[in-house]
Amino acid sequence: MDDLQNIAEKICTMEIRGAGRIAVAASAALRDYARTLSSLNIDEFNAKIEKASKTLVDTRPTAVSLPNAVTLTKRHSATNVYDAIDEIVKNSESFIKNAEEALDKIGRIGAQRIHDGDVIMTHCNSHAALSIIKTAFDQGKDISVVATESRPRRQGFITIRELNDYGIPTTLIVDSAVRLTMKKVDLVVVGADSISVNGALINKIGTSQLALAAQEARKNVIVAAETYKFSPRTLLGEIVEIEDRASEEVIDPEILTELPNVKVSNPAFDVTPAEYIDLMVTEAGAFPPAMAYMIIKEYLGIELEI
Repeated sequence: MDDLQNIAEKICTMEIRGAGRIAVAASAALRDYARTLSSLNIDEFNAKIEKASKTLVDTRPTAVSLPNAVTLTKRHSATNVYDAIDEIVKNSESFIKNAEEALDKIGRIGAQRIHDGDVIMTHCNSHAALSIIKTAFDQGKDISVVATESRPRRQGFITIRELNDYGIPTTLIVDSAVRLTMKKVDLVVVGADSISVNGALINKIGTSQLALAAQEARKNVIVAAETYKFSPRTLLGEIVEIEDRASEEVIDPEILTELPNVKVSNPAFDVTPAEYIDLMVTEAGAFPPAMAYMIIKEYLGIELEI
């Protein structure tokens, strides 16, 4: 359990970050933990797996890729521990393989929406969004990127380094320059932490600002998302919880002690309504947000408990 707790801590502190990377890390951690439980009977095994699953899922409440990965990994129909472990290992290996292949498929599908000469705005650091951008560049398209800082954790700095090392011309802007810069942009490509049944996007705080500015400027918004980032529980009316992170990510705690009348709000995500999104690109194809229900029902296959 120590190794799984270590992974959970790294997810919680964002040492492991990004919805896709969180999902893969959680699946692998649960798989490896299951392998250590072969001496238990099936009831004890199931109880331990459920407890470990909750430990992982509770680390980040907004990124639905995490509970989806855990649910898809842990499910089994075995009546003995050895078969249960085998099923969980196979589930995890299949999930991780599909997650890796999904990025390539998303890149190839999404790149068809990028034209030669396009200037693309992106936000935060999304492997799926960058897969589209890099694939378009690999196809020989003359493109450039505008990337936001993505405060307070500045994930945009990871993005500009990746794009720089790939040879793609990139401009870094502060988050508040989005509306001013949008008129110089041809389209917006962002990732996703969660997508609800009505097609709303839950992503890094500031994403809705990009989408609103893009709609005003009549620029298309493309969301790049693996199918496991769609939220099954929103079918039951559940609202995706928006994670509120620690104030020290925004301001030095010592400074805050000098300001007794000040409090800090640090939401990690915001919600972009479906009507601001033109297309969602997944490994299963490109869909309008209105088809989110179909993705959840047809591609996730997760049984919901009411």
